[in-house]
Amino acid sequence: MAAFPSPTTGALVFRTIAIAEACSWAGLLIGMFFKYVVVRNDIGVTVFGPIHGVLFIIYVVVTLVVARDFRWSVGTTVVALVASIPPLATLWFERRARRTGLFSGVPAVADQAA
Repeated sequence: MAAFPSPTTGALVFRTIAIAEACSWAGLLIGMFFKYVVVRNDIGVTVFGPIHGVLFIIYVVVTLVVARDFRWSVGTTVVALVASIPPLATLWFERRARRTGLFSGVPAVADQAA
């Protein structure tokens, strides 16, 4: 059984979380720059640290659900998960997934309904 009501919803949720995770990474990096270089104040890290942590966890969970729903290979799933570690790499993977048709496959729920 698929976790999302439709393949389009799964792809949209993945895209949204990938973008949000990348933006939170950027915010955290900017906060770290200000903390250690500019003003020596950790407010940026205090704000973006927890936000990025939560979005990172959500990205991992959504990736695992989407990978199962769209029957991604283990290698593709690992690349998607590893993309959450370098800054902004989730944007690269999301674009790659759209370009290579990883969201256009028949989700697992379609086989069960037939």
